[in-house]
Amino acid sequence: MSKNRAAWIITPGKVFSISAAPTYKPKAGEVLIKTAAVAMNPIDWKKPDASTYSNLYPFILGRNTAGTVEDVGRGATRFYRGQRVMPKTGYYANSAFQLYSLASERFIAVIPDSISFEKAAVLPLSISTAAAGLYLPENLNLPLPSTTSRASPKALLIWGGASSVGSTTIQLAAASGLKVVITASSANHEYVRSLGASAVLDYRSPSLIVDLLSELKGGDFVGIYDAIGEEQSFAPLKEIVRQLHGPANILSTLPCDSQTDEFRPSFGTSDPLLRIHDKIGEAVWGFFVPKGLVNGQLKPKPDPLVVGHGLEMNQTGVDRQKEGVSAKRIVVTI
Repeated sequence: MSKNRAAWIITPGKVFSISAAPTYKPKAGEVLIKTAAVAMNPIDWKKPDASTYSNLYPFILGRNTAGTVEDVGRGATRFYRGQRVMPKTGYYANSAFQLYSLASERFIAVIPDSISFEKAAVLPLSISTAAAGLYLPENLNLPLPSTTSRASPKALLIWGGASSVGSTTIQLAAASGLKVVITASSANHEYVRSLGASAVLDYRSPSLIVDLLSELKGGDFVGIYDAIGEEQSFAPLKEIVRQLHGPANILSTLPCDSQTDEFRPSFGTSDPLLRIHDKIGEAVWGFFVPKGLVNGQLKPKPDPLVVGHGLEMNQTGVDRQKEGVSAKRIVVTI
């Protein structure tokens, strides 16, 4: 009998079904991880509702996890059994919503003892999504993050800094030496400043566009990272680009269906970090992330909001995520 169990999505629109999953054996360069905590993402409630994924069923969701090393494959010399880690996961055997999952050793970071599994679990997908948007040559193509102090006059606008992806993007951009200009609700201004924001503006302010233009004009403006990726962010960003006499280099975490000649954001996905641009992925995951967790440059933010324990609570977690949270990440312990 398999010792692994998973929260399966069997058919479109259905809730999780908890049942046996394959027992995985790590291949060369892979690590088997025993799950201790998982964090929810918007895709975890959006994907089961989408009939376009019907050819994938059944499958296992989850991109955020933290746990302990259970086994290592041939050549995976950086890790050992019992080590506390967080990986970049993918789908199926690599997905998070199961008791055991696989990951490439190149995209795993050791968790310092000072950071709990619950806190570590909020980071993996946001690290990869932020890094892909900031550093891939087809996206913003910015300098890689460094653990040594450096500053440049280059300015980046991040829309939605208090979101999970926004929180990590702020930290990576600051570690790349950028002046980071953020939009966030007034309640989250101190929060995003604590992550490295240079300037913070209230996205509800009637003078927002004027204030943003004041921050961005006259300097070395390198682009926009839209961590929200919805019409509520596209509309004001279009006006900003127009007044900056675009086009500008823009990255969105979701596709934009209302593009113009000036406003044509790239759609940032983390998948190329594993395949086409694995060297960039390794530079972030293998070098900056483990050192940043230790020296405090990379904080596990937003804070976890634990809603239960066990695979059976994943549905509660996804439902709570769908309701919406601000500067929090829904987490379930396993």
